[in-house]
Amino acid sequence: MVNVGIISSWHVHAEGYVRELQAYGQATGKIRVTVLWDESPERGRAKAAEWGIEFEEDYGKFLSRNDISAVACNSPTTMHYELLSKAAAAKKHIFTEKLLAVDSATAEKLAAEIKKAGVIFTISLPQRSDPAVLYVKNMVDSGALGQVTGARFRRSHSGVSDHWLPDYWFDTSLTGGGAMMDLGAHPVYLLAFLLGAPKRLSGLTTNPFKTSSDENAVAIAEFKDGILGIMETAFVTYGVPDLLEVYGTEGSVFVRGNEVRTSLKSMGVFSDAKPRDIPPAKPSPLIQFADACINQSKSPEYLGLDDAVLMTKMIEAVYRSDQSGATIKF
Repeated sequence: MVNVGIISSWHVHAEGYVRELQAYGQATGKIRVTVLWDESPERGRAKAAEWGIEFEEDYGKFLSRNDISAVACNSPTTMHYELLSKAAAAKKHIFTEKLLAVDSATAEKLAAEIKKAGVIFTISLPQRSDPAVLYVKNMVDSGALGQVTGARFRRSHSGVSDHWLPDYWFDTSLTGGGAMMDLGAHPVYLLAFLLGAPKRLSGLTTNPFKTSSDENAVAIAEFKDGILGIMETAFVTYGVPDLLEVYGTEGSVFVRGNEVRTSLKSMGVFSDAKPRDIPPAKPSPLIQFADACINQSKSPEYLGLDDAVLMTKMIEAVYRSDQSGATIKF
């Protein structure tokens, strides 16, 4: 039995992670959520009671418990280094909500400490388990699109313009940033999944609704072989499904929500075909982490420390470029 401790209930995904682990534990009998620590004791006690688990107010005592071997971190991003470095030192396996840290120097330092501790590490990059994305990656890697020349991904919602995001989501002392730091992580790690690390990157952010953080953001990067990638995000758009497009010399692939279309030169000019060979979804990053802990295997592929550090570097570069007006080289 793997017992998991929950670090904070701050993040909007915290409850979903707890419920997912509890359901998986009921199905397998191999994993259990046992205790919550929270930087807000009042909130933590209420959430622990709601989730049917223990609450521990002292973080040192939380980490020293012998009945937990893994932790799932949902704390404010600016607290990740302090909390996760201690968890690594206590030899707890680590699952964390993105980002790893708000700047690359801190992310690299934390990654080195986690690596030295030798614990299983997983960061939540859920698009890398998505069937449509896995299909696109197969198309890119197999050469089915010819030479890839461009790609773009957009994820956005109306959290600011429709006033449903919580107020604390705009406290950059906790979040480290706005739309690009939050939703923008998805376009960033998705294009890095398809194309690798960028060579250079430029970014722009705006806040048309005048909150204290960026609400609208775009990054343009050059990847290998002259590929140009566009990463878009916003808190100020309504009714926009996820949009992924990859362009090549022999064809292109388009994903709108869960709908996949291909246009291949071999099938005729401007063909529009729905592929039949879309692979099954991988388990969610959290379940991949749970399985790794249960089986005492290595960290899940494409969800590890190098992936986490690169994502932080790319998002930091967006903000640096926006503030300086310069293109950031990698």
